[in-house]
Amino acid sequence: MAHIDLRDLSDDDLDAVFEMMRDPEAVAMAAFTASDPDDRAAFDAWSDRNRQAPDAAQWVITEDGGFAGTAAVFSLDGHREVTYWVARHAWGRGVGTAALRLMVAREAERPLYARVAAHNAASVAVLERVGFTEVERVTAFAPGAGRDVEEIVYTLMPTLE
Repeated sequence: MAHIDLRDLSDDDLDAVFEMMRDPEAVAMAAFTASDPDDRAAFDAWSDRNRQAPDAAQWVITEDGGFAGTAAVFSLDGHREVTYWVARHAWGRGVGTAALRLMVAREAERPLYARVAAHNAASVAVLERVGFTEVERVTAFAPGAGRDVEEIVYTLMPTLE
């Protein structure tokens, strides 16, 4: 397997992130995306807000040193959440699983939460492989799908020692 790592997101990564997050097949899988994935100004504003959030950490996922996606941890409604987006060229090779394991190891706070569109079987499998368990299902409008989509909320609880 390739070497997977996380490095801090930099300004130089933003073009690659923007292109990755506007891939139509990836947008359909993620579902809960920007209303207009082709709107660079909206992307830049979103990115600036996220990068300035004091409780967030953002990384680039690398595969053998090359760009393979993004990962982040942040607070939402009093909960710590993780998110990741694997570039399509890196799908199906364990990149998401390895990146999520690295994120979980870096983030000490528990429980951790994650959300995924129910139809995104690959991401559901990644979360479950790393030890996340389903806690809730909700239905909400998903811009990437253009309709209401079922979203699964997962949690990773502390381990008992």
